Formats: sequence, C-alpha cells, structure tokens
Amino acid sequence: MTSPTFQSLTVRNYRIWAGGAIVSNVGTWMQRVAQDWLVLTQLTNNSAVAVGITTALQFGPQLLLGPFTGAVADRFPQRAVLAVTQALMGTWALVLGLLVVLGDPQLWQVYVIAGLLGVTSAFDAPVRQTFVTSLVPKAMLANAVGLNSASFNGARLIGPAVAGLLIAAVGTGWVFLINAATFAATCTSLALMRRSELVPAPRRPRGRGATREGLAYVRSRPDIVLILFVVGLVGAFGMNFQMTTALMARVEFGLGADSYGLLGSIMAIGSLAGALLAARREHPRLRLVVGAAVSFGVFAILASVMPGYWTFAVALIPVGLSALTLMTAANATVQMTTPPELRGRVMALYMAVFAGTTPLGAPLVGWIGEVAGPRWSIAIGGIAALVAAAVVVLVVSRRQEVHVHYRLHERPHFLVQVG
Repeated sequence: MTSPTFQSLTVRNYRIWAGGAIVSNVGTWMQRVAQDWLVLTQLTNNSAVAVGITTALQFGPQLLLGPFTGAVADRFPQRAVLAVTQALMGTWALVLGLLVVLGDPQLWQVYVIAGLLGVTSAFDAPVRQTFVTSLVPKAMLANAVGLNSASFNGARLIGPAVAGLLIAAVGTGWVFLINAATFAATCTSLALMRRSELVPAPRRPRGRGATREGLAYVRSRPDIVLILFVVGLVGAFGMNFQMTTALMARVEFGLGADSYGLLGSIMAIGSLAGALLAARREHPRLRLVVGAAVSFGVFAILASVMPGYWTFAVALIPVGLSALTLMTAANATVQMTTPPELRGRVMALYMAVFAGTTPLGAPLVGWIGEVAGPRWSIAIGGIAALVAAAVVVLVVSRRQEVHVHYRLHERPHFLVQVG
C-alpha cells in the first residue's frame, strides 16, 4: 500500500516529471549559490547591495509581467510552453558559465543574464505551478504540490553543499555549466510523458480581458487577498536567504564558500521536513498560513541572535520548516480553491507577489545588512512575518467577528470561533 505522503508518485506522468524536476532543481540551487558568491566575492568587495540588485533583476520580472504571463498560462498548451522556457533558462546558465570560465566576467553581464533569466522565469513559473493539475487527479493535488516542494527543497539540501565544494575546487563558472546541463532532464521528462494520460485544464479562448478577469476574481476572494498579503510581506523581507546567509557566513563569521553552501543545506533539512508534512495534508487553510507565518517570525528572530556559526546553522532548521509550511499551504490553498480556467492567471498573480516582492525587498534588506549588520537582515524578515500574521488576524476578526486563540498544549493549536 502506497504511503499517503507519496501517493502522487503512483501516477506515471507525475513520476516522470518529478524525476526530471529533482535534477533540474539541484542545478538551480547550485546556480543561486554560485551567482551570489560570484557577485559578493569576485565582482564586488562584499557588496550586499549588488547581490540585492542581482536578485531584483532575476525575480522582479515576475512582479511586472505576472498578469500577462498568467494569461499565457491559461491560453497556450502548458507542456509546449514549459519546453521553451526550460530550454531558454538552460541557455542563460550556459552563457553565464562560458563568460566566467573563458573570460573576465563583468558585473553588468551578470545583471543582464539575471534579467533574462527573470523574464523567462516569469513565463515559466505560473505554467510550472499549474502543470501539476494536468498530471494528477484533483484528489491528489495537495499531495502533488507538497511533493513538488519536497523535490525543490530536497534539491536545496544537496545543491548548496555541492555548489560550495565545487566553487572552492574549480570556481563558480563550472557550477553554471552544470546547471545548464540539468535542464535537459526536465525537457526529457516532458518528451517522455504520455499525452493521452494528461488532463489539461480548459483553455481560455482568444480574446481581450483575460488579465482583468483574473484580477477581478482575486478581488472577489478576500481569503486569497489575505494570503497574497502574507506571502508578499514575508517574501519581501524574509525570503532573501541566499543573500542573508551569505552575509552571515562571509561578514559575521568570516568563513568561505563551503561554509556558506552548508548553511543552505542545513536549512533545507527543515524545509524538506516541512514539505513532506505538507504532502500529507489534504485540505490546507488560511489559518495554517497564519500559524506558519508566526512560527517563521519567531524562529527567524531567534536565528538572528545565535552567537556562533553552528548555533546559527541549527537555528535555520525550524526557519526552513516554517517557511516551507507557509509556502506550500498558501500555494495549495490558492490552487485548490480556484476554478481550472482561471488557475493560470491566479497563480501568476500569486507567483508575482511571492517571487516578485523578494527582489523589491532584496536591496533594502541588503542595505540593512551593510548598515546595521547581517543579523538585522535576518531579524527584519521575522518582524515582517509577525506583523503580517497580526494584520490578518485583526482583519478576519473584525470582518467576521471571529475570535482566534492559540493553545500550546492542545490540537488544533489555533482555535477559530465565530460570533
């Protein structure tokens, strides 16, 4: 009998997709570590602002293009769009790797490639997020979303550590080249799927008003608006871990690339645990998003005051667990409660807020790290998460006369009473 945690893997097409995704995800995490380390140590003199700008260029396009790319996700065949976007992202990684290995890379070149990667990712993200609905029955959707997160964070467990070792051994350029090769895995998995077993979402017919239709639907759903608020605030100030842990490793503790990469892998222990727990939940709710935001805020603040490298590293485990719980609960709640014909546009807005606010906050968080110290660059994320949770509780309580109580020794921990 298949464990409830892995039930989506019984579906052939999903199993093939998951296999290609884990390979590509490892490469993606390797590139993220190598890119930040390249900018921080080789192209600048430990400039957190430059790292923040790079992050902004890589993730900002999702915020700007989100509504339009969502319409593309609902209009065109998802598998074909993914084949194009995955091939392009592999190309940008290849170009960056060749620039570093063969020449004298300049900061502006990294900025340009980060921007190209950001534009491509803006089209890729909503399609990739919603493609899972074509692979598994609706009853398995929450499980598949959780396993996708497990794959991403399992790769996060491996990728940063491997990247750190490779950077120390052969430099950042080869990391980019390896990532370019990993995109072949997702392209191959797309080609191997049985088209007859896919269940594509209804395509929106050609015509104007697609973006307005998606925005109007989100406005009509206060629960989704509140989820976007939490995800946006936490994403802006709390999800810049590649930058903040690089600052902690390099500036606060005076360590090298291998120690930086290890921080990402240790944090991924908590993230992977959170993803596997999420895969077992059939019906995530707004209250889980709020509870995870509170946990994230508390643990991020605790991590920011840890005195040494190893205590800081261990403190990142619950940070990763709560962050992943927040992300998967928000993602699954939005996907499962949105009509299939609108899902691409709604998830594009979700990804625009989640991924797009991170670059908006990155330069500010980097500036805080330079002016007030690396510890404050982490603490500010925890404070933002607590503020977001408090605002949601206040809004829900006032609008619906809902009373929210937290019980430490009873389940559910968060008790919601109406009236």
